[in-house]
Amino acid sequence: MARYTGPKSKIARKFKEPIFGPDRALDKKPYPPGQHGINKKRAKQSEYAVQLAEKQKAKYTYGLLERQFENLFHKAARKKGITGENLLKMLEGRLDNTVFRLGIAPSRPAARQLVTHKHITVNGSIVSIPSYILKPGDEVAVREKSKSLEVINESAARRGKTFPWLQWNGNDKSGKFLDFPERDQIPENIKEQLIVELYSK
Repeated sequence: MARYTGPKSKIARKFKEPIFGPDRALDKKPYPPGQHGINKKRAKQSEYAVQLAEKQKAKYTYGLLERQFENLFHKAARKKGITGENLLKMLEGRLDNTVFRLGIAPSRPAARQLVTHKHITVNGSIVSIPSYILKPGDEVAVREKSKSLEVINESAARRGKTFPWLQWNGNDKSGKFLDFPERDQIPENIKEQLIVELYSK
């Protein structure tokens, strides 16, 4: 499946946020790329440009392409509740994101690769679809044959922040998706209402 493989520092500088993780280039140049990057006269943006930028930031953060993101948005709109919050909850419920949040992989792209290479199981069965949306109570684990992989062991050893909607068992490298997170539990700096406004045009 297609995915963004371009320069990550350029995207991080565009949004002025380390959306792919710590970034030295962003630290050194905290302004947009290009010869007009630090031109303050160009700082004012239209309402549409602000909304579009927020959608793009969410897409790059979670590693989705345009059609995937749009399809997920429409699913979120059909669910009960606030559409923007539903969207973020579904993004957090994706299997690749959960593998990353559990600390099994050091980044979302790495988590996506582990899933597609069949290193991850859900409720004991191999699932190789990164976009698979988990259900409350699902158990996500590293496949038995893959528990010795260096990338998994190194990432698990460096595991830092924990999340209240996930439960981790380091002994057998498994975790449980307890429930979809509440909006105030999701740490990503995304203004989801702008995305809703964009798709409502």
